[in-house]
Amino acid sequence: MKATISKSVYALTTIVILLGFINSATALALGFLFTLLFTNPLQSHSHKVISYLLKISIIGLGFGMLFKETLQTSKHAFGLTVCSIILTVTLGLLFSKLLKIDLKLGHLITSGTAICGGSAIAAIAPIIKAKSTIISVALGIVFLLNSIALFVFPPLGHLFNLTQEQFGLWCAIAIHDTTSVVGAAMAYGDEALKIATTVKLSRTLWIIPLSIFSIFYFKTKGEKISIPYFILLFIAAIVINSYSILPESMTATIVLIAKRLLVLTLFIVGSTLYVKDLKAFGIKPLILALALWVFISTVSLIYILN
Repeated sequence: MKATISKSVYALTTIVILLGFINSATALALGFLFTLLFTNPLQSHSHKVISYLLKISIIGLGFGMLFKETLQTSKHAFGLTVCSIILTVTLGLLFSKLLKIDLKLGHLITSGTAICGGSAIAAIAPIIKAKSTIISVALGIVFLLNSIALFVFPPLGHLFNLTQEQFGLWCAIAIHDTTSVVGAAMAYGDEALKIATTVKLSRTLWIIPLSIFSIFYFKTKGEKISIPYFILLFIAAIVINSYSILPESMTATIVLIAKRLLVLTLFIVGSTLYVKDLKAFGIKPLILALALWVFISTVSLIYILN
């Protein structure tokens, strides 16, 4: 009976979200509330569903962007992206040793903070042969901080009088996971959304050099490097929109659907947050994640404001 109720509530919430009645922050909160009251019917498949929905959403958002503007944004953010990744990874390795955290757990948290949250963790975990418990904790911490970011960043953006461009760039650099980056930017404005998506996806490509570094650092062999090929489809969508290959009404509809799928993704992310999973490794991993997050958020904000 309880399982049936859980499935019904889950399905009903999904429908309401897809109809556009719920925004990104509310969807995330509802997901977390759902875990407190019900059993997640998709628990064993949630991370895969999140991954697929996120990729589809990102590709869909590409139909609302122009190639020239996207290229300019990527070039503008390149220096900040490179510096922030190098600094975050370096500090992550240092803090992990100082806090005496399991090095693999520390590296996964660092990777998630430096590049793209859950996607980076999922890519790096098999390379360093991380155990499932370590992966779960790293994902849990990153998703927890992402949840906070979704609520905190838009008000902070207004507090610091950030423009759409500045906020989009800040989101892409300072928020871990692409879902929350896009969710926070979407709440701030369409221009912020475009910039945040572009910069974050260009940042995602850094999974490849980080994977190579991880192989040498942990001295692992024979593991395949995960390459985010869906970015090619995102670029293709931008090209299609730039040359008006599809009618504007169609591309606008695709973008609308993509935004609603993204909100649904955030609901599913919220429904995977279980506080009990974070207790197994104590407070130190959370301290590491918070320290890295505060550092990169502060430094990038100062850079953007200046």
